[in-house]
Order: sequence, then C-alpha cells, then structure tokens
Amino acid sequence: MPTSAPLPRTLDAWLTHLSRVHLPVPADQHAQMRHILGTGRHSLREIADLTQSCPALALSLLRDANRKSGGLNEPTQSLEAALTRLGLKRAEALLAQLPAVEPGAIPVALRQLLLISQHASQQANGLFAGRLARLWQDIHWGSLLFLAPLWPLVASHPALFTAWEQRVLARGESSARVERELLGVPLLTLCLALAEHWQLPAWIIQGYRLLDSERRLLVKALHIARDNLHPLHQQQVLDADAPLRRWLTQPSNTILLANGLALSAHHAWDSPHSLRWQRLTGLYLQLPLGEVQQSMHQQAVLSARQQPAADLWHPAQALLWPWSARRLQALAPVAPQAAPIAPPSAWRSHCAELLREPSPFANVLQLTTCARDALQASGFNRILVLLADRAQSRLQAQQALGLAPEAARLSLDPGQSQVLRHLLKQPTQLRLSPANFAQYSALLPGTLKALFPGEHLLLRSLASQERVVMLLIVDQGGAPLSEVNLQLFAKTVQCIERALTGFGKRGR
Repeated sequence: MPTSAPLPRTLDAWLTHLSRVHLPVPADQHAQMRHILGTGRHSLREIADLTQSCPALALSLLRDANRKSGGLNEPTQSLEAALTRLGLKRAEALLAQLPAVEPGAIPVALRQLLLISQHASQQANGLFAGRLARLWQDIHWGSLLFLAPLWPLVASHPALFTAWEQRVLARGESSARVERELLGVPLLTLCLALAEHWQLPAWIIQGYRLLDSERRLLVKALHIARDNLHPLHQQQVLDADAPLRRWLTQPSNTILLANGLALSAHHAWDSPHSLRWQRLTGLYLQLPLGEVQQSMHQQAVLSARQQPAADLWHPAQALLWPWSARRLQALAPVAPQAAPIAPPSAWRSHCAELLREPSPFANVLQLTTCARDALQASGFNRILVLLADRAQSRLQAQQALGLAPEAARLSLDPGQSQVLRHLLKQPTQLRLSPANFAQYSALLPGTLKALFPGEHLLLRSLASQERVVMLLIVDQGGAPLSEVNLQLFAKTVQCIERALTGFGKRGR
C-alpha cells in the first residue's frame, strides 16, 4: 500500500524494498478465494482458473512455489503446477498474508496496471493460445504475470505510475531519462532483477532479458516486420537468417507480444509503439496487419466486458473514438499556461491573518492551513508544506493541495538528498527551470519528482528562531512561473515567516 518512506535509489535497495510489499486484494475477492481454498470442493484446475480474478494471489503462489523448489525441481510455469507443489493449506496461508481491503482503498494506479495485465492475458489467449494449445497454461499465466514486477512498485508508490504515464506517454519524454530521475535505475533492469529474484516463469525472465540487454534479435525482427505489405519478401529474409527465424518462432515470445500490445494500446492504438508490436505480431503469426488488428480489437472488447471498472481506463473505449484521438493529450501540458491569480482581496485576507499580533493560531495545523491558502491565492495550484523535526532528520508533510493522495502522508529523509540538506542549513530558495533542471533533478527525492512532474518548480525553506522549520514546494501544474506569481510568492513567504516568529513567541 502507499508508503511515505524515501524511495530507494539502487537496484539492491529496490529488490529488498519491493520484495517486502504485500499486494492488497479487494475484500470480496479475498473472502471468495478463502472460501474456495477452504471448502475442498474444487479441483486444482478449477482453483487455478478462479484465481485469474486475483492476480496478487497468483503471483504469491508462483513465487512461493518456485522459492521452495530449492533447485531440485524445474521452476513452476503455471498456477495449477504451483498449487500441486504447495498444497491448499499453504495456499490459504499465503492468501492470509495479503491484506484484504475495500476496492476504493487500493491505489487507482495499481488497479489500472492490473487491468493492463488482464488485457494482455486476453490478447495472448485470443491470438496465440488456440494455435499453441499444448502450451495454453504457460501462455495464459506468463502473459498475466509479465508485468508483475511492477505491481508492488505501483502499490507502494502509485504516483510513480502517474508521473511515468504523463511524461513518457503523454509528453514523449525519454523513458530512460524519466526512469533514472524517478527510480535511480532503469525500469527494465529492475523488472528483470525482480523476475530473477522471485524466480518467475522462465518465459517472463526471457522477455525482460530480451528487452533489457539482448535487443539485437528484437530490433532485427522489428525491422523486417515493417515490410508487412510483402509477406513473401519477409519470409525470404527470415529464411536467410536461421538464428533470427528460430528465435522468432519461440513460444515464449507470445507473452512479450501480448504485453507489448496491451501496454502500447493503453496510450493509443495507432501510436508508433503500438504499430511496432502489431507488425511484429503479424510477422510471428504470418498474418496481414489488418487481420492482426481486427483480432486485437475483438480481444480488447472481450477484455473490457470481463473487467468492467467505471473509474479505470480500458483501451477498448478508444475504439469508439476518432482514430487520432488521445486520452492523455488533454493532460499533457504541451503549452501550459500559468494558473490564474485569485482576487487580490483573498490573498490580502490570508496574509493579514498571518501577520496578526498576537498570533491568532492555536496550533501549527491552523498556521499551515492559512499559509497553504495564501499560497493558493497567489496563483499556485500544487502546494506541499513540510515541517522539519527538531533534529532536521525528517521532513513530514503537513499540508498538500492539488497533489496525489499519498502526498499528505509523505515523509522525507534529508540525508538522502543533497538539495534538501542544503535547504535545511538556512532559509534558501531554489527555482527549477529547464535551464537548471538537469543539474538539480537527480539530487531531488524521486517521490517529490513523481508528485511534481514538470521542469518549473519552487522550493523555499523558512526559519524560526534561527532554525529551519518549514519547507514550501509549489508550482503551477508544470507551467512556467510568471514574474507576478514570483513576486506574490516572495511576499507570501515573508508573511509566513512573520507568522512563524509570532507563533513561536506565544505565552512568553
């Protein structure tokens, strides 16, 4: 579940952190699976089929089954085999370790990612399972669990998914650069390391290894797949390259293709990434692009019918839109405009309250609430107010506006950020812009960058009694900061500092 702990920045730290995460399960699904496992009325095949609706449990069962193999047995590739190895009592115990929560308490980002995994499973079943019936279970479970290394990441830090989606899909930023800034490590490298650490099915590990460090064959296949109007020429090129032909026909590629189709369709059916996966699927199946697209669309509709969720996005919805429409286009600030400034009277009213003597605030919460409202009135629509403890070893969120829900529980360790340490030494202001963003971005906690996507940001530390006690972080939704707003911010900060001084003198 969402955590306010600082983000890890190394591969080993991420492995340790994510392996401790217990994925939440909707309470009704949790009760249903507990009943199914406890009655003894279902066969292992039936239980495996019913577990499709609970991917978190499926992941837990496969991880445990392969961990217990101890190298004496082949890794388990399907859920039915995992249940056979573990037994129902152990399956019940693993289910009990997963927290049962109401659906609304599960981060939307996690539920969205699980929907993408289920969409990928439907694509795999429809496109490949019938042709490779003997390997049906391997294809089904491999495609469903391919994105599983991301599930605990999104469960514990859902803002990362939103930031990645906006910056990479909507704005077209380099995924490598964004992932380095948010995580400290490439995302594919992290997924591969987790898949190997958890001993996930071999096909999943092969897929991530191909994407992370063995892309040569994939790039060659993608190049051939572009010529989809000339299938005979494609076949001739493949016949002339025996290693490539052998690789392309491997059944393990089916789960990579299915997830590539589902994840790229999450943004747009006709995006360059989606077309690449569609053409590669056509090359694998030896089908024209039109037939592949028709089948994909049909499977997407089936997936949407099986996974209805009013608050989640399913690519099947875009099939009703104009072909060039983009769901994320409206969210991407291609040419952002500064937020409007509230009427001067509102700003003056809040500042007057901050300047009153003696201090009108009975507690810190009242003071920071007024400070937040004054900042909002000066034209900032994303605001985070953090308080430093007496030892300056922890920054705890006190007020949040216009940010993801987890911002209200954010807790930062200044020791892990050179920028935060500098801000806590003395009252200091740091203004980020495209000119200096690359210089400072790597020195900021990934959690902050996920909450404030964009290259325009203000950070200001404030002191009371010669000690920094507060950190303000504000922006205008990623838009460039106007001079008027900067002037109002400076005056607002002066009022907040006076309020802190007056509050510290109460009762003297």
